Amino acid sequence: MVALDTLRNINKNLASVQNEISTGKKVSSAKDNAAIWAISTVMSTDVESFKTISDSLNLGSSTVGVARSAAEAVTENLQSIKNLIVSAQQSNVDRDKIQADIDELTKGIQTSVSGAQFNGLNLLDGSSSADVDFLASLDRSSSGTVSASYISVGRQDLSLSNSATAATFGTTANADQTIIDSGVNSGTATSAAAGGTLDIAIASVADGNSYRILLNDSATNNTLGQRTFEYVAGSSDSADSVAANLANQISTYLSATGETNYSVSRTDGTITIANASGAALAVTATATTGGTAGTSTGGLGNLATIDVTTDAGATAALTAIEGLLQTSIDAASALGSSQKRIENQGEFVNSLVDAMTTGIGGLTDADMEAASARLQALQVQQQLGVQALSIANSAPQQLLSLFR
Repeated sequence: MVALDTLRNINKNLASVQNEISTGKKVSSAKDNAAIWAISTVMSTDVESFKTISDSLNLGSSTVGVARSAAEAVTENLQSIKNLIVSAQQSNVDRDKIQADIDELTKGIQTSVSGAQFNGLNLLDGSSSADVDFLASLDRSSSGTVSASYISVGRQDLSLSNSATAATFGTTANADQTIIDSGVNSGTATSAAAGGTLDIAIASVADGNSYRILLNDSATNNTLGQRTFEYVAGSSDSADSVAANLANQISTYLSATGETNYSVSRTDGTITIANASGAALAVTATATTGGTAGTSTGGLGNLATIDVTTDAGATAALTAIEGLLQTSIDAASALGSSQKRIENQGEFVNSLVDAMTTGIGGLTDADMEAASARLQALQVQQQLGVQALSIANSAPQQLLSLFR
């Protein structure tokens, strides 16, 4: 019995070592070490979230980079316009041809600004003054509470015009404020029951229209806070593609932050927001149309007034172009600073993922050299245990031979 018990213990230890070697983990499940497994699992989920955040930062860097490049191109065109204006200060030049060149450069600036979009978001066209937030980090407190941090990038207005008029979003002009609550799509609902859904239908799409959805539970659950998702439609967009882009933005955000109270789905041009929490979620859906030239002055609106065909016009243009150049330079500088900050955060997140992965490995990975040595030792012990058990089993036979 002693030999049998010894052999059982050896086989148990041997199975444990073989599991370490086959999985590469000394803690591969909760039964191995519940505390270490729990810590490593939480850290592993954070690592996956930070990988998604890295993608978000790459998207943000690309978006801001496109706007910065466009702002720098606008600055170069404005410098060329300034050179032409300086040439027009003389009275013995063909000012009409100089003005024609200025008009063409102005059109080039318009093209650069309108084309400075990445994934439908334009930071230069003056369609909105609201900052754009890019997911930058997940902050876990000592109590286990997780909150999201953002990098806010200010929009710049380098448009010649940026007028905006009321637009149709669903069946309501300009804004549709409602509460997701018990499946009742009504702004008068006051109950905080779970299980509610809200359909947001995009009725019409036009080139340059900006579509925005604001989710806000800061007054109730405050797990989501206030978050805005926006898409600017292009000439090839439809209600389906606009809805798909907005739904994808919301879904990516919820997945990255681990938010489980809310979810999003889409059917054609209709976005469905589902609330699985026990409190109301405020939803604001707005759309704004792009303006028409000359109805409202943008950041470079004074370009439209430059006329060097007269002495007075040439003199006034020299003063105006300095202000326009400074506006463009400031915009490019601000966007460059924001892009650098996003890229630095991206590098930090990548380093953080590496450090966390190393830490998780230190908690759970097996020491393969030690495990290999233990395996060989246990195999020898197993062979000796079998032999000891065989000797023990033969002892009764030897005892019986004494009675023959």
